[in-house]
Amino acid sequence: MLIFARKLHTTLRMDAALYLLPVTLGDTSLEKVLPHYNFEVIKEIRHFIVEDVRSARRFLRQVDSAFDIDGSQFFELNKHTSPADISGFLTPLLAGHPMGVISEAGCPAVADPGADVVAIAQRKGLKVVPLVGPSSIILSVMASGFNGQSFAFHGYLPIKPDERGRKLKQLEQRVYAENQTQLFIETPYRNGTMIEDIIRNCRPQTKLCIAANLTCADEFVCTRSVKDWRGKVPELSKVPAIFLLYK
Repeated sequence: MLIFARKLHTTLRMDAALYLLPVTLGDTSLEKVLPHYNFEVIKEIRHFIVEDVRSARRFLRQVDSAFDIDGSQFFELNKHTSPADISGFLTPLLAGHPMGVISEAGCPAVADPGADVVAIAQRKGLKVVPLVGPSSIILSVMASGFNGQSFAFHGYLPIKPDERGRKLKQLEQRVYAENQTQLFIETPYRNGTMIEDIIRNCRPQTKLCIAANLTCADEFVCTRSVKDWRGKVPELSKVPAIFLLYK
């Protein structure tokens, strides 16, 4: 894969822009889910805003084993980063250098702290360029059989059972009142509890799609009624998954 990527390399005329660089959703070969153009763009960038420095460096090495990691600059952006620090991350871009944003998985700035730096770039009138890559939100809607013209992603639901139960009922009500697909996620080790709570709180006829390990070899996507999921729930305690409700 690395040799193939090198053959495609040409010197690009790079704009001074904030490039949003998708990565894989799991243990998937890069060429399966990322366009070759992305590799060419990445090779011309030396300033990166990343969710995790170690995983970002590993990704860059996968793109090109000869990537100049030591000659690159990394700004770490996660839930612990202060707003004051974030505002300084765009200094290289303001000086005319292209920058890249790399998430832990999937597309940066979608359910991701990278959105904060993109918002700053937009306020400053800087160019932002999103590149094509895998999104669990879009892929799960595509594979669910649910309404793809109106859907809402809610991220993580409350952890406390009573609060989560109320939230699930609210989302289910939106399904029926607005004809809108509802999506949400959970920390992998709590996936089983999430499914139990959905079965306990939602109507038997409401449809639930579970999409796990998307784009990976053991990908799992299945849509059933809440009633039909009873007794047929797969083991997903360590698997990234996204849940969708519809009627």
